[in-house]
Amino acid sequence: MDDRDISDGDKKTRRQAQLLSHLEKNHYISIEEITGLFGVTTQTARRDIMALEQEGKVRRLHGGATIATPVDPNIYRQRRIDNAEVKERIGQLTAELVADGAAVFLDTGTTCEAVARGLLKRRDLRVVTYSLRVATTLSESSSFAVAVPGGFVRQVDAGVFREETADYIRKFKFDVAIISVSGIDQDGDIGDDDHAEVAAVSAAMRQAERVILAVDSSKFGRRALVRLASLADIDALVTNELPEERLVSLLREHGVSIHC
Repeated sequence: MDDRDISDGDKKTRRQAQLLSHLEKNHYISIEEITGLFGVTTQTARRDIMALEQEGKVRRLHGGATIATPVDPNIYRQRRIDNAEVKERIGQLTAELVADGAAVFLDTGTTCEAVARGLLKRRDLRVVTYSLRVATTLSESSSFAVAVPGGFVRQVDAGVFREETADYIRKFKFDVAIISVSGIDQDGDIGDDDHAEVAAVSAAMRQAERVILAVDSSKFGRRALVRLASLADIDALVTNELPEERLVSLLREHGVSIHC
């Protein structure tokens, strides 16, 4: 290996480290941003993203990449403890809104894991999810058909992602999409802190006849990083207690049924 090879290798290592640093602060970067920030071609930008994805550090999205673990593992573990009984109740209530034989999309996260446990009382469901934990729970029922996309497994919550995850979800039609989010702000916008999750859930919502939002009350009034939709885009809210009057008015205005 000559000096030029060593220099090029060091340059690539530094560039990829800086790219990761940018993602840790901004959560998302586009191909165009990479080419502008580092003065490289689009081909080099894509190769950097692919290399970092193979190391499990980023996830490719259409036109860019997002950080692989936007949720701190310690925070996620704490979520499993916080409001555990409340989430189980939400899971049971949500399951009551799903008919036997339905085609269902089920999101990832601790609340949706509780929903999965509630759904075990149903029969003959056909479920698409990108959560291995949800899929494992649902596999306990011999009458369910469960589909998951291929891709990299996010260690913090066993979510499965790849660049084509949203495309995979678009191949299906759902009677109901059951989603959970990081926050619902005062304007009625619902969102998450992860671009990849928003892309996957957005695809599922467009393919669903009905959308159920299952969240505990701690999410009300919280602004998430990435906008997913608004309360006008859901059909039912399942929670443990009513939000403040402003959000209740928006829910009623849009004809959203409330279950708590």
